[in-house]
Amino acid sequence: MTPVNILIVDDREENIIALEALIKRDDIKIFSTTSPNDALKIAWENSIAIALVDVQMPEIDGFELVDMLKSNPRTKDIFVIFVTAISKESKYAIRGYGSGAVDYLYKPLDPFITAAKVDSFIQLARYQAEIIRKNEELENYSIVVNNCADVICAVDAQTLRVKTINPTVEKILGYKPDEVVGKNIVDFAIEKDQIELKNKLGEIIKDNVGFSVFEFQFQTFDKSIIWVECRASYHNKTIFINISNISPQKSYLQQLVKSKEIAEHDKKVKETFLANMSHELRTPVNGVLGLTQLLRKTTLTDQQTGILELLESSSQSLLGIINDVLDISKIEAGKFNIVRSVSNLNEIVNSVYKLLKFKADEKLVDLLLEVDPEIPEYLLIDYLRLNQILMNLLSNAIKFTDRGYVKLKITIIDKQQDKVQLRFSVEDTGIGIAANSLSKIFDSFEQAEDDTSNKYGGTGLGLTIVKKLAELKGGELTFSSQVGKGSVFNFTNWYTIASKPKVKDADVDKLMPFNQVNVLVAEDNMVNQFILSKMLKDWKVNVELVDNGRKVIEKLHHDDFDMILMDTHMPEMNGYQTAKTIRIDFDEPKRSIPIISLSAAALDHEKNEAIAAGMNDVLSKPFQPYELHEKMQKLLNLGVEL
Repeated sequence: MTPVNILIVDDREENIIALEALIKRDDIKIFSTTSPNDALKIAWENSIAIALVDVQMPEIDGFELVDMLKSNPRTKDIFVIFVTAISKESKYAIRGYGSGAVDYLYKPLDPFITAAKVDSFIQLARYQAEIIRKNEELENYSIVVNNCADVICAVDAQTLRVKTINPTVEKILGYKPDEVVGKNIVDFAIEKDQIELKNKLGEIIKDNVGFSVFEFQFQTFDKSIIWVECRASYHNKTIFINISNISPQKSYLQQLVKSKEIAEHDKKVKETFLANMSHELRTPVNGVLGLTQLLRKTTLTDQQTGILELLESSSQSLLGIINDVLDISKIEAGKFNIVRSVSNLNEIVNSVYKLLKFKADEKLVDLLLEVDPEIPEYLLIDYLRLNQILMNLLSNAIKFTDRGYVKLKITIIDKQQDKVQLRFSVEDTGIGIAANSLSKIFDSFEQAEDDTSNKYGGTGLGLTIVKKLAELKGGELTFSSQVGKGSVFNFTNWYTIASKPKVKDADVDKLMPFNQVNVLVAEDNMVNQFILSKMLKDWKVNVELVDNGRKVIEKLHHDDFDMILMDTHMPEMNGYQTAKTIRIDFDEPKRSIPIISLSAAALDHEKNEAIAAGMNDVLSKPFQPYELHEKMQKLLNLGVEL
C-alpha cells in the first residue's frame, strides 16, 4: 500500500515531535518543518495529502501559509488541519475554514481525538487519490461517460445535430429524448449565447480537443433559463458532451458574492465609524494635552501644578481607553503589526514603574520591582507593545489591590546562543478571581463580576489586549488566582540579544527656531489652532491659519509657503482632497510643497490614504512638540541631523 504523505508545520520543534508521536503509523510518511517557506517547498516537491499547520508562527502565520497552498493548483487539494492554541471562538474557525482548512485540532492535543481525526482524513486522502486516478482514466478515455445524473449526448461534428441522448434530458431540460435527437445542440442555448457556443464547438473540432469545459445558459421546454456546465470531448467526428445543471451552484455563488459585498460594506461602515470616533475623541484630548503643556510654561502655584497634573493624568487615561478600543479593532481585523527594535529592557520597565508608582502610592499599596541582573541590557523588543502589556497588567493589579503589594518580577527562564527566554510576573495581593469567572476575564468588554466596573471602573479591555498581544508576539500568557488572596499573571517570551545601538546626541527640550519659514496651518478646531500657532511662533515660524481645504487652495494661489500642516478631517474640502488637488493642479514649485498630515486618525488605512493622497508625512494627534519639530526639519532640508 502506497503511504499517505503528511506534512507537519510548527515553529516549535517540540510540538512537531509530540504530534509525530501521536500520529505515527506504518501506512503514512511524515514530513516536518519549522519554516513556512520550507513547507511550501516540501508540498511542491512531494505529493502531500494532509497538512497539520500551526496557526501562530512568526513571519508567515498558518492562515497565510494555507492561502499560498490553496492558490497553487499543485497543492490546492491538500487537506489542511489547523493546530492551534487560540480561542475556539467562531470568528477564528471561520477565518480558518475560509482559508481552506477542513478541521481544527486544539492545544493541548487530546491523543484520541487527534488520532481519530488524522485517521479519518487519511482515509479521505486515499479516497481522493482513487478519485483522481479514476478521473485521469476518464480523461484518457474521454468517450467513457460515468455520470448518469447529467445529460449525456453525442453530437455530429459536421452538422452539430444530436445523434443520441440519455433520458436525463427530460429531467434537466424538460424534453423527451426523441424530441431532441436530430436537433442542433446550439438551438438549446439562449439566443445571446448561441454564436459563442457554436464557435466553441468549432474550436473543439478544429483543434481536435480531447477535453474541454465551458458554461452557457440553456432554455428549457417551459422557457425557463438554467446554467449548464458542458464537458466535451472530440473523437472520430463526434463530440461527446456531458451537460450538468449548475444553476444551484451559480445561485449560491451569487449569494456568496452578495454576502461578500454586504460584508465589505459593513466593514467599511465599521472602519468609517472607528475613523470618525478616533478623530472626534482624540482631537479634544489633543487640545487638552496641548493646553497643559502651554500652562506648564507659565507661573503656577503648587495647587495649580497639582490640578494640572491631575488634568494631564485624566487625559492620558482617556487616551489610553481610546487606544485600547482601536487596538482591539486592529487585532480582530488582522491589521496589527509587531515591530521589534533594539531596546533597553530596564528603561522600558523603569518607565512603566515610574508612571504607575504614584497610583500605587495613592492607594497605599507597595509597588515592587525585581529584575534579574543577568538579563542582557539590550534586546530586540517591540517597545510599544511590551510597554502596553506591562502597563495593562500592572494597572489592573493596582486597581484590584486595596492593601499589600503589587510586584513585577522579571527572570530568565532559558538561554540559547543569541536568544533569551524571559518571564514577566505580575503578582498582587488583591481581591482575586473566582474559579467560575476565570474563563471570561480575557473576553472583550467583560470583567470577572457584573458589579466590578461599578466598584473599580474600567472598560474590561486590558486583559483582552494583553492576551491578544502576547499571542501576536509569539509568547505565552498564564495566570493563577485565589479569591481574597490575589493573582499572578505570567507573560513568557523569547527575545534576541542585541548590541548597544548608536544613539545620536539630541536634546528635544532645546528645539532650534525656524527663521524665515512660512507655514500654512489648516485646522478646523479652534483649540488646536491656538496650540499649533503658539508652538510654531515659539519656533519663530511665520504662521497663517485656515479652517478648511478650500481656503488652503485659495491661499496657495495667492501666497508662497514653505510647508503646509493640515488636518485630514475638515469641512467643505478634507485634507485628502486638498493634497490631491495641490499635487495635480498646481505648477512647480508649489506642486511639491511639503505637506504633513496632523490628524487624530489612528488607523493604518487612514495613514496610508494620507500618503497616497500626496502628503509627505503623517503625525497622529496627540503628539509631542519635538516630534513635529523633527519632521519639519527633515522636510524643510535644513541640514539638521535627526
